Amino acid sequence: MTEQEMSVYDHIGELRKRIIITIVFFLAATIGAFFLVKPIILYLQQADEAKELTMNAFRLTDPIKIYMQFAFSIGCILSSPVALYQLWAFISPGLYEKERKVTLSYIPVSLFLFLGGISFAYFVLFPFVVHFMTGLANDLNIQQVIGINEYFQFLLKLTLPFGLLFQLPVIIMFLTRLGIVTPMFLSEVRRYAYFVLLVIAAFITPPDIISHMMVTVPLLLLYEVSIIISKSAYRKVLKAEQAVQAE
Repeated sequence: MTEQEMSVYDHIGELRKRIIITIVFFLAATIGAFFLVKPIILYLQQADEAKELTMNAFRLTDPIKIYMQFAFSIGCILSSPVALYQLWAFISPGLYEKERKVTLSYIPVSLFLFLGGISFAYFVLFPFVVHFMTGLANDLNIQQVIGINEYFQFLLKLTLPFGLLFQLPVIIMFLTRLGIVTPMFLSEVRRYAYFVLLVIAAFITPPDIISHMMVTVPLLLLYEVSIIISKSAYRKVLKAEQAVQAE
């Protein structure tokens, strides 16, 4: 067996170990999340947007379905730093020493941006959407009967994607450090990226222009910020390569 084949098998074994560690932490976090779900759901039901609504379960399985969805979501959030660290540990041998330290610092930044995206969606966008929808129903003299499954699914579908979308600057910076993307490329595909972000915004918001713009504008700003960050990361990559060549 050649040295190259051994190297490939070593990489596969390393990747397998990292995946197993991530899965174990995710399962442990999900089990721990079962103790957090009840107080979180009760807290969300006391929020201003939910106080005036009567939550109904139209199916016998609706409460357990919501319980499991929240436990799974919380488990993903709690285990995400471990997953990101395992990803960093897998690719770090191929990075320069300085790049290892820099990319490791992306993990807390990523978590901060994720929580920031969820906070923006929950405290800014979600109240606006709920008030808009209930106001529209009242104007049309429609009596709303809210299902607990539909309410919390709508909440999760609106907030969690925002947490992921707010990762865009970190992802771009990470890919730039790896040499996969450049700021020039991001500038060239700006119009296509804008179109994709517009489509994403349309999927996660109700069909009204105000809600759509409340989602689209932050996403476009995030993309422009990502280009600026990519330029800074790209300059550092060039400097690191020049330093290595000089040695």
